[in-house]
Amino acid sequence: MSTRYSVGFDFGTESVRVVMVNVRDGTIAGQSSHTYAHGVLDRALPTGEKLPADYALQHPQDWLDDSASACRDAIRIANVAPEQIVGIGVAFTSCTMLPTLRDGTPLCTVDRFARTPLAWPKLWKHHGAKDATDRINQVARQRSEPWLARYGGSIGIEWFFPKILETLSDAPEVYDATEVWIEAGDWFVWQLTGELTRSTCQAGYKACWNRHSGFPSRDFFQAVHPKLANVIAEKVPGTFNSPGRKSGGLSPAIANRFGLRAETPVSTAIIDAHAGVPGAGVASPSTMVMVIGTSSCHMMNSRIEALAPGIAGVVEDGILPGYFGYETGQASVGDAFNAVVKLLGSSHETLSRQAAELPPGSNGVLALDWFNGCRTPLMDGRLSGAFLGMTLSTQPAQLYRATMEATAFGVRWICDTLRDAGVPVRRFVASGGLPKKSPLLMQIYADVLDAKIRPAASDEPVALGAAILGALAAGPDATGHASISQAIHAMAPRQHETIYRPDLRARKQYDELYKFYRQLAQNADVQSVMRCLRQSQSLS
Repeated sequence: MSTRYSVGFDFGTESVRVVMVNVRDGTIAGQSSHTYAHGVLDRALPTGEKLPADYALQHPQDWLDDSASACRDAIRIANVAPEQIVGIGVAFTSCTMLPTLRDGTPLCTVDRFARTPLAWPKLWKHHGAKDATDRINQVARQRSEPWLARYGGSIGIEWFFPKILETLSDAPEVYDATEVWIEAGDWFVWQLTGELTRSTCQAGYKACWNRHSGFPSRDFFQAVHPKLANVIAEKVPGTFNSPGRKSGGLSPAIANRFGLRAETPVSTAIIDAHAGVPGAGVASPSTMVMVIGTSSCHMMNSRIEALAPGIAGVVEDGILPGYFGYETGQASVGDAFNAVVKLLGSSHETLSRQAAELPPGSNGVLALDWFNGCRTPLMDGRLSGAFLGMTLSTQPAQLYRATMEATAFGVRWICDTLRDAGVPVRRFVASGGLPKKSPLLMQIYADVLDAKIRPAASDEPVALGAAILGALAAGPDATGHASISQAIHAMAPRQHETIYRPDLRARKQYDELYKFYRQLAQNADVQSVMRCLRQSQSLS
């Protein structure tokens, strides 16, 4: 039997990456990345119309053109035949979404809407829906909507329905003309297969969908806005499938364009960060995958469903089939370190070297890591960072290390929140850009969490995770993998040889400092001052 491969598509903010992965051992035989031709549209449309602040749009044609080019490049580099490729997986940023016609045609490609910004796909980081988000949260709380508890009591500005309500409020002609509202990951799978299938991952985490109760009720949407009453029945069609399950086979036209074989099985889409869980080699419950970069997303599978305040989402089959997937996060980690470096006029290399020589606790300096607000567990973007304990002799490295320690305390608070709700957190895997760049940060995390930290072995965990799900969708006859755990164990590389272990003395010191962190973080007066300061900044 010839070697068989699965394709993983990783659609990021600026580019798309495609990998060809050996389904037997997970070897990446070829990969290619293409930057989107139009990039992020945050200043003007391709037609020249200026965009308001906080807008972030994309061109849907880039997703098709650049992924096709990257796929052909990866096939050429891997030197494989289309017949050897048995499965396709798709990971996409979320909530990136767009309005289309009934056949999937993006509304922005219709001449009369080409110059209307809200007819274009909204990127995940589009923040034009603040008023819409406030309205949805207000009505949900007034009505004591039961689904709100699955999201820690609040939904986010980047989610599905705030972006729809924003369009209805600011561009009603676009809302009226829209026949299908859809996540970009689902739209891409639709283009590949001709089948409109919605991902339980994307719908569950970003559109308040639940396997048992579906979307929020018609009465709720009518209370938000009368014209939203029938939004689900009229504008959100499709069946639901979990990542790793086959959504359909590749259409002949797309197969020819991408250099693939017609009818190749295509997996249901998954959110990009969540694809990093199988890509990091995690198949078991109670293992937290920390994707640590500019911000952090922490994901974990569990056999237990618990509704905990501040948890960004718990979704059945949200990450891996058969589990409840938990999502939490921190709004700034690498961005916080970058801000401190910029503030101090230094470099990461210099400050890291000096910070490594300091004892736990940064010689008496404690930080709050909310430079871009607090995502979990407070879910409040109006909060801000702070340093306590500064004196005339405080050195730059103390502030740098204190910021690192604060992000670790933030993770510990998240773990405590889950455990208090009855959800065990037993193991940690670190993925993303920072774990391999900063051994100091990983050691601090191990000490604060009192746990071993294992860096993920793959340099491309998201694309690899997508390929693993593609292999699962192909079925055991094609790959030999009868379950997601079998596919992960076969295709994800073993954990990184480096393991960070907690230091007993440091752990005891951090236990005391963590008490101070929680005392400061949960001080309502401090939070109130922060919100006022943020408001004054926005008014100036």
